[in-house]
Amino acid sequence: MKDYEIYSTMKVPKNSNIILRLDGRKFHSLAKHLNLEKPYDYNFSTLMSEVAKDIFDEFSPLFVYTFSDEISILLSEIPFLGRIEKLNSVFASLAGGSFTYHLLNDCKDLFDFDLNDDVLFPISFDSRVIPINKEDIPNYFKWRQDEAWRNCINAYGIWALNQEYSSSEATEKIKGLKSKDIHDLLFERGINLNDVDTWKKRGIGIYKKSREIEGFNPLKKEKTISSRLDLYVDYELDLFDEKFFSNLLKDDK
Repeated sequence: MKDYEIYSTMKVPKNSNIILRLDGRKFHSLAKHLNLEKPYDYNFSTLMSEVAKDIFDEFSPLFVYTFSDEISILLSEIPFLGRIEKLNSVFASLAGGSFTYHLLNDCKDLFDFDLNDDVLFPISFDSRVIPINKEDIPNYFKWRQDEAWRNCINAYGIWALNQEYSSSEATEKIKGLKSKDIHDLLFERGINLNDVDTWKKRGIGIYKKSREIEGFNPLKKEKTISSRLDLYVDYELDLFDEKFFSNLLKDDK
């Protein structure tokens, strides 16, 4: 019967870099159950950051990037011998389990929902494996950051129109509008996207960051300075470029 498991031996290309991208399933419905603040909910972004940190603690990737209900994971080492079935199933299930755990425990009081309600329908993520050349890694994350910016423009556009129209009318009016048109629409209503929080426009990054630690050498009786890598959640990301990722990748040779 083992012969029927025809996909179990599929592996990522040897010596390749890979990114896993996770997307929340039915999160539009979940957002309604949790009564998330529009156009952005800081508590939800905090919850997604906790999921990303759990993934980081489990698999020590080089970089994790999240916006909305999406998480991209740049792995430094490929677990499970590169088996695609294992990668997709384990990362997606870890994200779903982590999200549910934090929602019902340390993040429970951040949201307005009733535990007796049907908010607890199974929370799940899908996962895809993306083999990528090292030189294309900055382009991938710039692509996702551009998508975060497009989401931000549209989210604020729909939110502004919802003050005047029904949800269906607002969604219909936003269709076909170019980014410049939405900017103008918002500006007419006193909203300047330049003033919006950085994490809403550019997403959130989770990575190791070096910090200096001051100590004391009792033999030499002098202060010492050493460095330590700590997990860092970056809500103030710069626009992604090659320099940002060259710093992350320089030790991954």
